[in-house]
Amino acid sequence: MTREVLRWVLAIFYLLAGIVHLARPAPFLTIMPAWVPAPEAVVLWTGVAEIAGAIGLVQPFSKKLRQAAAWGLALYALCVWPANINHFALDMAKPDGGLGLAYHVPRMFAQPAIIWLALWVGECLPLRRKTA
Repeated sequence: MTREVLRWVLAIFYLLAGIVHLARPAPFLTIMPAWVPAPEAVVLWTGVAEIAGAIGLVQPFSKKLRQAAAWGLALYALCVWPANINHFALDMAKPDGGLGLAYHVPRMFAQPAIIWLALWVGECLPLRRKTA
């Protein structure tokens, strides 16, 4: 039951994030590392990936499709981590410290947790069974 609830929570999170990427790309463009080619296209396709992953994660028809969506979202979270790190560095370089450590440090720790959560709710990780 907990896994299913968290699957829906994560899917809603990614769905909303994907919509925001598509509707308001400007904030994401400002944190994009300079070495990323075609940043507008990257933001667009990351939004599409988030929405597709969210839908795949909660569709009821195929466990394999849910697992593929979970792996996709986990890889997505790994791939956008450089933008989060870049945002951290840019913010901390501001005279006022931007959003500050209270925002950025938990965000850095949240990224691996989100990766793990996607894999767990997508049933991609080995499950422990209770022994009698």
